[in-house]
Amino acid sequence: MNTSAMQLTLSTISEPNRFNIIELLKQGPRSVSDLVELLNIGQPQVSRHLRILNEAGLVKVRKNAQQRIYSLEARPFQELDEWLDSFSRLWEERLDNFEDYMSDLNGKES
Repeated sequence: MNTSAMQLTLSTISEPNRFNIIELLKQGPRSVSDLVELLNIGQPQVSRHLRILNEAGLVKVRKNAQQRIYSLEARPFQELDEWLDSFSRLWEERLDNFEDYMSDLNGKES
């Protein structure tokens, strides 16, 4: 897992407007004008955030006549999911150890 790519992903989506764009794109591809309307911010700001998301590899763009349609790029989010899953495994292991410890204590009290 590339930690510098992960850091770029996290720092990029930490900005609230970019996070909101990601949330909207989770529902499916959208045009810039759709995002402007849904986010209630100006077109230049939406375009700037989309450019940053694109440069970070989080979204991809395709042209449809005069429109640009944006969608999520799956790979960075799969890597993020794998990274977060490693914490889940860590906590499951610790909880299993705690459960074993409590079982041992209860067995000694009987």
